[in-house]
Amino acid sequence: MRVVISGVAGVGKSTVLELVSRKTQYDIINFGTLMFEMAREINLVKDRDGLRKLGIDTQINLQKKASNAIGRMDNVIIDTHMAIKSPKGYLPGLPEWVLRELKVSSYFLIEADSRLIEQRRRNDSSRSRDEDSAEAIGEHQEINRYFAAAYAVFSGATVNFIENPEGKPEIAADNIVKRLMVVD
Repeated sequence: MRVVISGVAGVGKSTVLELVSRKTQYDIINFGTLMFEMAREINLVKDRDGLRKLGIDTQINLQKKASNAIGRMDNVIIDTHMAIKSPKGYLPGLPEWVLRELKVSSYFLIEADSRLIEQRRRNDSSRSRDEDSAEAIGEHQEINRYFAAAYAVFSGATVNFIENPEGKPEIAADNIVKRLMVVD
């Protein structure tokens, strides 16, 4: 079984996923990291943040390669983005050709207040992120919901919204684990 867990940059997804991995038998595969490794092998990017700056056709080809590789795995949580904000607009993180390969059972969106996410991003010196206002972050979270609903229509999977309260990622992780056990 494969599930997707997503959230905008700075929502605390990595922290929550680390807690989920300790409580389940799922392997966690980061879709973007796999795409980055593939892109780096052919000298397209030097760092992971460069992925979103690649041309759309190049991103699509990398998505196809990564989804094919993950589609051969079982019992995985796919850590990815529902929508990728690009200079030309929002690009689906999981377009039809990716969904066909992954055969997702359930989608999880980790969410938090957009002002909190904006603050977390400012305090995170480990990544080179574009500056986004709280309003832009809120829009991105809303777009993620629309995309998740569209993916669910295509794949027949469920959609779950998980709040990540400030300073309590274990609450979000426990809610995911409970729902994963129902999905199994």
